[in-house]
Amino acid sequence: MAELHCVFHRKLRGQSVTPEAVRELAVLFLDHVRAGWWNLIPAGEPLLRRAGTLVIPAPPNLFLRTADAVHLTTAMELGEGEVWTSDRHMLAAAAHFGLTGRRVGQSS
Repeated sequence: MAELHCVFHRKLRGQSVTPEAVRELAVLFLDHVRAGWWNLIPAGEPLLRRAGTLVIPAPPNLFLRTADAVHLTTAMELGEGEVWTSDRHMLAAAAHFGLTGRRVGQSS
């Protein structure tokens, strides 16, 4: 949830959305969560430990951020085959986690 709100804030910083639009998007997202469109998974210690075991053997040239590692590990642990994102770093890291990265929107 925090990651998505940071995306909204990045768009606000880039002046591509208004503060009012950010608030509306945040409310809409929470409405979608309540409606069951999104399934939020807790990032507890077992998941974070698993992410760590996958990060250590990652190739040295793979740019891997903490949130990306947690997202990719979560998708992998849930048995997802793909991850959809506009983040070029996450797309590049997807294969290391056994996932197919699918591009949506513009790259960050």
